[in-house]
Amino acid sequence: MEFKTVRIDKPEDMNFILGHSHFIKTVEDLHEALVNTVPGIKFGLAFCEASMDRLVRTSGTDEELVELAQKNAMAIGAGHSFIIFLRDCFPVNVLQNIKRVPEVCTIYCATANHTEVIVYETEDGNGIMGVVDGFKPLGVEKDEDVQKRKEFLRMIGYKL
Repeated sequence: MEFKTVRIDKPEDMNFILGHSHFIKTVEDLHEALVNTVPGIKFGLAFCEASMDRLVRTSGTDEELVELAQKNAMAIGAGHSFIIFLRDCFPVNVLQNIKRVPEVCTIYCATANHTEVIVYETEDGNGIMGVVDGFKPLGVEKDEDVQKRKEFLRMIGYKL
């Protein structure tokens, strides 16, 4: 048994969602959830099958993102885990519909941050123990930081 960390390999500003599910139809159901939530969405997803052929199953609307998802899924290698990369879309736009997919069990993270996945490797396979999402805090926000946060949310259209 061994712990290892797998750094998510992605462009700096790209968002992704990492989760766990329980059935081979996850790929198709996640694809449908994404395209039915955001028309014209650009994404790539990969799912690590945990039995039968034990393949990384992929789908998406952007070939570059599908390849990125496949590469990261292989690096993590945890059965029934999935990873979705998003272009020009935030996880907040799709997360609730992803959580509603019947076979989705857990969402580990949804972020654009530098992320490391803590993987536990056994003789039989890998499991995700958790994630390190971003970096440690440097302090507590002050009034000017609150103002910057509010301005940012309005600039990107998430607050009026």
